[in-house]
Amino acid sequence: MTGVPRSIEAAVDQAKEATRAAIQAGLPRIVVNLNIPELKVMPIAEQFYPLLNELELPFKMYFPDAGAAALARRDWDNPDFSIRGINEIKGRLEPDDEACLIIEPSAVEVNEVEALCNEATGKYVVMLNPKLEDIAVVGIGYAARQLRDRFLSTLETAYYLQPLTGATLLRIYPGPWQVWGETADDDYELLGEFPTKPSEEAIANLFADDSDSDDNSSSSPPRPKKGGLFTELGQFIRALTQ
Repeated sequence: MTGVPRSIEAAVDQAKEATRAAIQAGLPRIVVNLNIPELKVMPIAEQFYPLLNELELPFKMYFPDAGAAALARRDWDNPDFSIRGINEIKGRLEPDDEACLIIEPSAVEVNEVEALCNEATGKYVVMLNPKLEDIAVVGIGYAARQLRDRFLSTLETAYYLQPLTGATLLRIYPGPWQVWGETADDDYELLGEFPTKPSEEAIANLFADDSDSDDNSSSSPPRPKKGGLFTELGQFIRALTQ
């Protein structure tokens, strides 16, 4: 399934298939990011973790704190795998574990996440919607560069979905990063591809190039500035945030 997803369910399916491909390629530290406003991660995690069962990988799941872990255990009727807060000593990996799934870790937990990744040598670590680079917590300058060079640069983004104004940034492993622009008929067209995550300037340049192209082609329909994925996924976002 390629191209911009038209529902949360489709996005999760894309994310699962991208993660499957990354695991099968042997990538040890995998990031999945669905950057959709107000999206609650708990229902996404419930849809996502069966992938590890399908791959027959014994795993543990970690939440940022023990309270969120307890809530997941209750809502999911105490599944037969371990769900712990990342700070719980008893929740560390065991020799038989082959993977761990970390749900929405923040920059506050970045040291614990890094330690867990270092402990998980020979295992797969999958992070769902991590927020590890909060400047207010991590800071800027030398310390932040050290963190990026030492740890964050070792993470591979298997799936990335971010709605923008008039466009969507998408990465589905093993494919390139893509920028899809919205068209006047509520569809999408591929504006550009990048080997790494494009900067805001690189994305803006795509629109500048596309605007110049439109000026020279009377047959090209104008692209709306808003709507698109925000509109398409609105009802699904509301359903998940109620």
